[in-house]
Amino acid sequence: MSEAALYLLDTNIASVLIRGGHPYLEQRMLTLPAGSWCISAITRSELRFGVELLKPEATRLERIVDAFLQAAPVAPWERAAADTHARLRARLQKAGTPIGVFDEMIAAHALTLNAVLVTDNERHFRRVEGLAVENWIRG
Repeated sequence: MSEAALYLLDTNIASVLIRGGHPYLEQRMLTLPAGSWCISAITRSELRFGVELLKPEATRLERIVDAFLQAAPVAPWERAAADTHARLRARLQKAGTPIGVFDEMIAAHALTLNAVLVTDNERHFRRVEGLAVENWIRG
């Protein structure tokens, strides 16, 4: 994929970055030009939800997630993404191949942004026609 591409990090990739200990992924992120990656507002919500579920014991995790979210550019969820999501969700449901509402929202967001979705959940996201998918965990 061209270095001029926009990369949208899926929640599972963001979680791996937050946990640390994956040198290839961390190095790949360091080589990206400024402005070439972001997370969806949906991923931000999923990360915050995970912390909320673990409260009050999650103070250390909350600090780490907060630090990541301070550094991560967040693509806002807008009208075009909502409309794309509605069409995508209906198409997948009619085909009997849904991937879950949040994954459908993230896929729709990537499609709307014309972004490459970086995920470790290729099995789900490869069902989405026209979605560019890369896995920076398994190569």
